[in-house]
Amino acid sequence: MPRQRLADRLASARAAREAAQAVRTRREVEAREGAQLLVDGRQLTSFCGNDYLGLSQHLDVVAALQEAAAWHGVGSTGSAGVSGHHSEHAAFEREMAQWLGYERGLYFGSGYQANLAVMQSLLGEGDLCVQDKLNHACLIDGARLSRCELKRYPHADVEAAMRQLMTRRDGLALLATDGVFSMDGEQAPLADLALVARAQDALLYVDDAHGIGVLGPEGRGSLAVAGLGAREVPLLLVPLGKAFGGQGAMLLGSEAVVGHVAETARPYLYSTAPAPAMAAAMRASLRLIRSQPWRRAKLASLVARFRRGASALGLPLQESFTPIQPIVLGNNDRALAVSAALDEAGYLVTAIRPPTVPEGQARLRITLSCEHNERDVDGLLAALAQALDARPAPIPA
Repeated sequence: MPRQRLADRLASARAAREAAQAVRTRREVEAREGAQLLVDGRQLTSFCGNDYLGLSQHLDVVAALQEAAAWHGVGSTGSAGVSGHHSEHAAFEREMAQWLGYERGLYFGSGYQANLAVMQSLLGEGDLCVQDKLNHACLIDGARLSRCELKRYPHADVEAAMRQLMTRRDGLALLATDGVFSMDGEQAPLADLALVARAQDALLYVDDAHGIGVLGPEGRGSLAVAGLGAREVPLLLVPLGKAFGGQGAMLLGSEAVVGHVAETARPYLYSTAPAPAMAAAMRASLRLIRSQPWRRAKLASLVARFRRGASALGLPLQESFTPIQPIVLGNNDRALAVSAALDEAGYLVTAIRPPTVPEGQARLRITLSCEHNERDVDGLLAALAQALDARPAPIPA
């Protein structure tokens, strides 16, 4: 049998994606001011970004980035273990650890890289990793990279997580979950998972990409909401591309665990360290998150307004009280059609399709930011009502 040609495989895969309405395209953003984007020459109000607190363009954050770049340049010049670990990185790691009550922080270039590093460093053959089925792809990929046994429990099913942990008594056990699920917006049952992890002598690891900065006192995230800390959640990941408005991720844990990751994780050892200027910018974001609670208050108010209006229109809401407000539409065709109608009305809301979400659960993933105002929310609701042919209703004040 002849060897398959790459061109044939790619053509077949492309045809399959086209048939399933699963082709993905990138749109070029020419300019941005807050929630307003210039895309393909048209002004659109974006409801699909993750800049929840509006910090990505905040003058303090931009100034910190510019000043640090002027002093230190735009690159770190090497991996952290060779020449790239900078005083800006060290200062940011200390401040984050102190803020969230952990012994040590470790700054990565991205959340994806950090999850690959954690799993590869801590787990191996003979170990067990139990994860929620709706965890982010990088948590799943990290476990697969480690060659441990991976078990995935039905979404938010704490009893199933317990049963899966009980299937293996030898080796190391790690229980991993998102703090807030990126496509549904709901919070993980962290308090119950912490009890399960303790009962089963498993390490609980939380990726709080969409909770940190947004939830809890001082924006300390999903753990603070659940009344948990470093004792119950020994390992926490804080990605910085959402509420922090920047890039990278901070791993937080004990000196022993984080030190082991820093010394053994291939994705960390063999990657150029993040730019020192970005670390300086993220320190500025941290100060704003801690000192400006009005941003979270405004965001919560906009989320409540959207949910009241969507409920009045009979739109299919999920049980989410975070800035992530999905409208599940089912098939890809419908999600794409509604997204296109919103685009025509002046709103950018990308259709999310499998494999990002399960088959039959294509959706609009609407995300709110404190860069939006009430007029933006009301306009989006009116456009949704028209696109979905819902009966208009007065928007509650």
